[in-house]
Amino acid sequence: MKTTLIKNGTLITADETVKADVLIEGERIRLIGPSLDAPPEALVVDATGKFLLPGGVDPHCHFDLPMFGTVSSDDHYTGHKAAAFGGTTTVMDFVVQEPHGLQHSVDLWLQKSAKAAIDYSFHMNLTRFDEVIAAEIPSLVEMGITTLKVFTAYNGRLRLDDGAIYKALRIARENGMLVMIHAENGDVIEQLISEALAAGHTSPEWHAHTRPAWSAIDASLRAAALAQMADAPMYIVHMNAGGEADMLQYARERGVPVMGETCPQYLFFTVEHLKRPDGAKWICSPPMRSEADNARLWQALVDGDIQTVGTDHCPFFFDGSKPIVYEGQPIAIPGKELGAGDFTKIPNGLPGVQDRLPVLWTTGVGAGRITPNQFVALTSANPAKIFGLYPRKGAIAPGSDADIVVWDPAKKVTYGVAHSQQRTDYNLYEGWELTGYPEKVFLRGKLIVDGEQWLGKSGDGQFLKRSPGAPVL
Repeated sequence: MKTTLIKNGTLITADETVKADVLIEGERIRLIGPSLDAPPEALVVDATGKFLLPGGVDPHCHFDLPMFGTVSSDDHYTGHKAAAFGGTTTVMDFVVQEPHGLQHSVDLWLQKSAKAAIDYSFHMNLTRFDEVIAAEIPSLVEMGITTLKVFTAYNGRLRLDDGAIYKALRIARENGMLVMIHAENGDVIEQLISEALAAGHTSPEWHAHTRPAWSAIDASLRAAALAQMADAPMYIVHMNAGGEADMLQYARERGVPVMGETCPQYLFFTVEHLKRPDGAKWICSPPMRSEADNARLWQALVDGDIQTVGTDHCPFFFDGSKPIVYEGQPIAIPGKELGAGDFTKIPNGLPGVQDRLPVLWTTGVGAGRITPNQFVALTSANPAKIFGLYPRKGAIAPGSDADIVVWDPAKKVTYGVAHSQQRTDYNLYEGWELTGYPEKVFLRGKLIVDGEQWLGKSGDGQFLKRSPGAPVL
């Protein structure tokens, strides 16, 4: 059994900051304490001046996702590798609901993810609903999948009506499951898109203009109301408007079992970015909002009103007609150029799984907005708790998986596409000056990132079966 001793580091968890050594035996943390000894054959890592963080848990990713006649450019190897370089060791992906049943859908996604490089789990998209599907839902728990995702937008494709969502919530409650919701008003969006195209408005900023913030605010409060009426927990994904944070706060103050997630892109970017010549790079759904929305979402993180920061990682090439070199091989995948001249045909999605921790450390911890402990809670411990993985993940504690990031708080990086391992041709944070970056990343005791060296491999990742009954934070 391989033994590793990480000495002289400062442990940062969601609850405490303490100087200690960490002894790893095999895949688990064996001991934590001062001045620990290790057998002669142990790998000893000196973490003097460094922080030891639990590996990040990204609750919201899309790998190898078909969309608009192409596919997201990171798969379950390349995206996982990028996550690891950014300090994330667990990711959660979404299974597409196929016509031949939920088991068949999950089996297809397990085949896709056999190349996984870090640990992972799944949420189940619920985009069709009838009595047969309703009867199938409890079987997901036996597969280790305890979360359903529903949509109030994408009429005729992904959306369920409120009655179906309410029924799904009650089934989830009975089985200790959690419903996640993409909250936008699909009826308003479809009307605005139709009017924009008829008027000849086809440039990227119209993606935002046709998905107004009040569409999300309305749908978020409606989602919370459904959760309260069903007496079932709900998790609102990718919250993007300040008014959504207001609605979440309103609901939680009244005892509604609802939680929220935001993403880095909604903390920094606005509709003004979509007006740039390369505005398609910023197209995702829901869209960017305003600086006031950025500020309100930051405040919700500071105050604890929003519980997690995911990424909604779903990258596409900006210009998929031109190959990039990835691991020594040229690759080109059709991307956002497919929507040149028509914003409705631009694949919706952004890279972000590697960027999340370094960008949030600099702009959150480094800027004094949040403490290091809040950083760990938002990016690791809280998602692990909400999705039934804690304390196996999201913790540095005896018995936990040895997913540990040796974090150098003084390391300076000029960030961008040249630094990123995400398999696409652009980065939202091009040229940003970051302070604080992973130095080493361990996955279940195995060193998979050492500086700029990749030591992981396809197949290293394990599928994480989750148990029902996770807490509402």
